[in-house]
Amino acid sequence: MAHQSQGIRMITLYGMSSSGNCYKLQLLMAQLGREYAWEEIDVTRGENLSPEFLAMNDRGKVPVMKLDDGRTMSESNAILNYLAQGSELLPDAPWDRAKTLQWMFFEQYSHEPYIAVSRFICKYLPADHPRRASLDALKASGEEALAAMERHLVRLPWFGGERYTIADIALFAYTHVAEDGGFDLAAYPHVERWIKRVRMQPGFVPMRDPQAD
Repeated sequence: MAHQSQGIRMITLYGMSSSGNCYKLQLLMAQLGREYAWEEIDVTRGENLSPEFLAMNDRGKVPVMKLDDGRTMSESNAILNYLAQGSELLPDAPWDRAKTLQWMFFEQYSHEPYIAVSRFICKYLPADHPRRASLDALKASGEEALAAMERHLVRLPWFGGERYTIADIALFAYTHVAEDGGFDLAAYPHVERWIKRVRMQPGFVPMRDPQAD
């Protein structure tokens, strides 16, 4: 990988590669060409609840970023914002930056809780698990999020406006695998075309599932 960017220390990222929230960071780092160490944390085996991991993030959730001076940060979109400082993926202009952050807040509040959770239930929980009873409600809210994205993409090519930003990375992570959770992306043609555009960006890497390797 390429050399480190100014102001960014060597870092270690802890996460589960098949998680969209963790994949965001892998995609960003690949597109920035930055060196980093990756530590795979298998949430399904409770590795995120070990004393060592909880010492880094007392919420016991992935991903976590650790700097070489020992400081740690959680929450995927906060880490994206930190790592993208000074790059073209985070606009400098206050309005453009705020619009980028607007869609990142949308992703965590109105998108991820429905689309990502539906995917988790469908992909990882057994057919008779009681959480499957919530899928209809989750799907309704997830469709609202996809519809909002579709309306935006009718007007603009990217979620940061006229150029690709970390807002697109944040939303791509779970949108491109939404069908794992029972969503039909064919109903959102502008979203499908946006997904293709993201995949064409320099440095793009696909999501990896270590269990499938």
